[in-house]
Amino acid sequence: MLEIGQSFPDFNLADQEGQQFNSQDLLGHWAAIYFYPKDNKAGCIREAKEFTDQVGAFMDKKTLLIGISPYSVKSQINYTAKHELGLTFLVDPDRSLCQAVGVWQKKKLYGKESFGVVRSTFLLDPEGVVREVWTKVKATGHAQAILAKLAELR
Repeated sequence: MLEIGQSFPDFNLADQEGQQFNSQDLLGHWAAIYFYPKDNKAGCIREAKEFTDQVGAFMDKKTLLIGISPYSVKSQINYTAKHELGLTFLVDPDRSLCQAVGVWQKKKLYGKESFGVVRSTFLLDPEGVVREVWTKVKATGHAQAILAKLAELR
């Protein structure tokens, strides 16, 4: 897992509109990048809606807010429209960024093991250095925890 003080890896991914977004687009901004397991899963929807409700607070702190999942652009288009989500989502269908930051892990659910995304968030400073990491995140209240950490660090 990527740790505090390390640089966030370079990437080039499509957003929910099919436009390219890369790591260079983060430079000069604080950024909260959260990885979530699955579009349209109850916890993922709850987390995304909380972030959407707090977009203004993140903008006030001049912080980019980005969600990343290993699904397709089409899935992201449907997900954002269906739930009226107002933030940037990136797709990592080959899981290269998920693997690079360490969120693609073996998980166990109801006795069955499989690989998937461990819900995690990385807070980056304007130079792309990780300043905080949250792993195995509980969806409810997470947006507030990030905002509190931003207030502390800035």
